[in-house]
Amino acid sequence: MRLTTKGRFAVTAMIDLGMRHQRGPITLAGISERQRISLSYLEQLFGRLRRQGIVDSVRGPGGGYTLAKSLDEISVAAIIRAVDEPIDATQCGGLGNCRDDRECMTHDLWMTLNTHIYDYLESVMLSELVSKQLEKLALEEASPRKDTRRVIGTAEIKAAY
Repeated sequence: MRLTTKGRFAVTAMIDLGMRHQRGPITLAGISERQRISLSYLEQLFGRLRRQGIVDSVRGPGGGYTLAKSLDEISVAAIIRAVDEPIDATQCGGLGNCRDDRECMTHDLWMTLNTHIYDYLESVMLSELVSKQLEKLALEEASPRKDTRRVIGTAEIKAAY
């Protein structure tokens, strides 16, 4: 299975939205800045997510995007499907015409893998991903900052000259 940037960015942007959804509508410009995803690309993705009923848009000042469903009702598979990302490990797109219009010897293997991947992504809810990110942020804020400056030893100084 190959998951392109479309699916990865859609899931990333939805986690960002999910982390902030209680504050009201979230702008795509904010998500773009925080996640370093092109604003025009996000506009395309969120248009698809809106048409699939995963997000709602709010126009005007203070507008942006909100979740159309609860975090517990949005699976990763739903996000990926909404942006037209195929979940397919076969070369034939599941059509069975892999080799001279017939199934290749490994067709059933890849179809079974597709089922397992889809089942897994369907079982992972946006709420889980948001919770994990919020926990990571809390841990980062609670731990003391490490000084990342490097101490140079005398041997390195001598070697440099």
